[in-house]
Amino acid sequence: MSVEVPSRRDIAAAADTVSASIRETPVVTLEADDLALSGEPVSLKLEQLQHTGSFKPRGAFNRALTVGEPPAGLIAASGGNHGLAVAHVARSRRVHAEIFVPETVPPIKLSAIRQLGAEVTLAGPTYDDARQACEARAAETGALLIHAYDQPDVMAGAGTVGLEFEKQVPDLDTLLVAVGGGGLIGGMAAWYGPDVRVVGVEPEGCPTMAAALAAGEPVAVQVGGLAVDSLGARELGTHAFASISKHGVEAVLVAEAAIRDAQALLWDRLRIVAEPGGATALAALAAGAYVAQPGERVGVVICGANTDPSTIRR
Repeated sequence: MSVEVPSRRDIAAAADTVSASIRETPVVTLEADDLALSGEPVSLKLEQLQHTGSFKPRGAFNRALTVGEPPAGLIAASGGNHGLAVAHVARSRRVHAEIFVPETVPPIKLSAIRQLGAEVTLAGPTYDDARQACEARAAETGALLIHAYDQPDVMAGAGTVGLEFEKQVPDLDTLLVAVGGGGLIGGMAAWYGPDVRVVGVEPEGCPTMAAALAAGEPVAVQVGGLAVDSLGARELGTHAFASISKHGVEAVLVAEAAIRDAQALLWDRLRIVAEPGGATALAALAAGAYVAQPGERVGVVICGANTDPSTIRR
């Protein structure tokens, strides 16, 4: 059975749909010397400056605005960032939101979701527990389920990051993107297609995409560690797997120490606060898990900022 993968046309339509609801986030340049590398400067897409501190509102708005909100409102499961996005969408649309989160959700994200007015339910120790509870609740209430990553509308919305990035930096050779459930990288791969090399970066403790590529299909893995709240999906989404398989996306893994170092580097050089998941893609370049060739023009998506700044090692 074929699985739907958003096209460039779908992503362009999503950009039109969400344009009045999201920010166009900026791009900054990080000199190769700052990464202790030789070669070209690196272009950073600062998606952590999006509403609610991550790229997630793009997909949530596209899903809600495309389908429409039922009387029961919106419902979602999340490790934190997606819940923030859906709560933000619901508040802006003046509808009810119910968010299911695992018991391990960081307090800073839990508090922010509640401040946005959403009803929050803690459901089990993992994201997968929260997802199952959320899906059962959605069947009871009829609320619009906005999946964190595995819906074509959500993936197309995430792909608008690529549409924007290409307009801002039209000559990239390679793009590094952090991977959780795969909505962002699936959308980015769908936008860039064969023209730009897309590389998915995962923490060693959350090897969801690497495991799927090795098995030839999404498979459940054990997840944990520093970035589990944002990159801790146990299984890659089916739509994401179809997209990365179609477009030849590669996977690299990085250690937690490298992610910490990338967080510190972003703060020290650019005064950018990034959560562990937000700094994971840059960690691949800074730690040498991905080695750029001479003249290679590399772009990196900094995808989230929802962390306590005091936890960033200086």
